[in-house]
Amino acid sequence: MELNFYICFVAALIPLVIGAVYYHPKVLGGVWMKASGMTPEKTQSGNMALIFGLTYVMGVLIAFSLASLVVHQTSIFSLFVTEPGFGEAGTETMVFFESIMERVGDKHRSFGHGMFHGVFSGLIFATPIIAIIALFERKGFRYVAVHAGYWILTIGLMGGTLAAVL
Repeated sequence: MELNFYICFVAALIPLVIGAVYYHPKVLGGVWMKASGMTPEKTQSGNMALIFGLTYVMGVLIAFSLASLVVHQTSIFSLFVTEPGFGEAGTETMVFFESIMERVGDKHRSFGHGMFHGVFSGLIFATPIIAIIALFERKGFRYVAVHAGYWILTIGLMGGTLAAVL
């Protein structure tokens, strides 16, 4: 089982694209600015190349970790990869592995299934992290709702893309 590295690099663009739309002042940008204490001037400050570059790098990390969550066949692969005889044609390990992979095939390798796992991951991973940060920063419900909504949507789209293409 080979991981298509290229689609992970493409999926890493999703946070940037969705963020450009989602946090636009005519979408949820105004709500976000009020909830986080941002101003239009403050959003233009800083090294934008560094901000967008690091956002992309973080997107790559998310894509690679999400790939193992949305493509169930990677779990099967990880069970066998360290077994003696793995990768050697005709060994008992390879015959067993190949029979399982043949039976499983591309099961659950659809955009919808990946989207489901991405949305679920956004709900159970991203939302609690955002909420914890918001508690310590003394931010309100809107702050959590805006950011959680963004990450649920973004991770959902990344998961859908990865499951459909990997």
